[in-house]
Amino acid sequence: MFGIFNKEKQIARALDMSKPIPKHVAIIMDGNGRWAQKRLMPRIAGHKEGMNNVKTITKAANKLGIKVLTLYAFSTENWKRPDDEVDFLMKLPVDFFDVFIPELVAENVRVNVMGYQEYLPAHTKRAVENAMKQTAMNTGMVLNFALNYGSRAEMLTAVNQIISDVQSGVITGEVDEALFSNYLMTGVLGAELQDPELLIRTSGEERISNFLLWQIAYSELFFTDKYWPDFSAQDLEEAVASFQARNRRFGGLDERNKKGDSRE
Repeated sequence: MFGIFNKEKQIARALDMSKPIPKHVAIIMDGNGRWAQKRLMPRIAGHKEGMNNVKTITKAANKLGIKVLTLYAFSTENWKRPDDEVDFLMKLPVDFFDVFIPELVAENVRVNVMGYQEYLPAHTKRAVENAMKQTAMNTGMVLNFALNYGSRAEMLTAVNQIISDVQSGVITGEVDEALFSNYLMTGVLGAELQDPELLIRTSGEERISNFLLWQIAYSELFFTDKYWPDFSAQDLEEAVASFQARNRRFGGLDERNKKGDSRE
């Protein structure tokens, strides 16, 4: 089901702008703390550098023509980290948007934030709301932050809302995949862009970590050993080039294999 390109150093591919570019790319930005520790710096220094790298990758994705860039910024499980680290992480969006909003406007990038914002500290929530408001008229790439987000919680929220809407008569027909998808937090992106075509995880870890579990059913996966602060625009291009080289069959067969092995 999943196409997995494991460790970018194995194959170096060239990006071909004449081939399809994934419309929606999602990234698990992992390795900030380890990046800092390798440099004998506090973990929060890695988080700051990681947020700075968001600017680089956002501009690179926009230049490639990617329509949605979803970044896993803070999970519902990250509250378990030490208080001082969580406090720093909650301040990062404030600093990030204060500086980067004018550039996002210039790049015609629209900010969206999905997750349980009601549990965010007031200053974080205010920064998020202001960023979405100030970029609401932009018509280019959507920079979609998953902030205080967890996929299992998202699906349970969707199920409970569907139950409520069935009971109140809002839903009168069958609940199918399309309807369920619209109840997820990515539903605001529209049917064409809800599901990532390419999922990237940095730092060498090879797991999904409760991220977009429904939406990545047929996403191509790309794992790299690089820590997020070291993940460059060129690395993004290599990930997209890997995507371009894959044969996406969505559980079926291509013409070359219809007479051969019937397995995917």
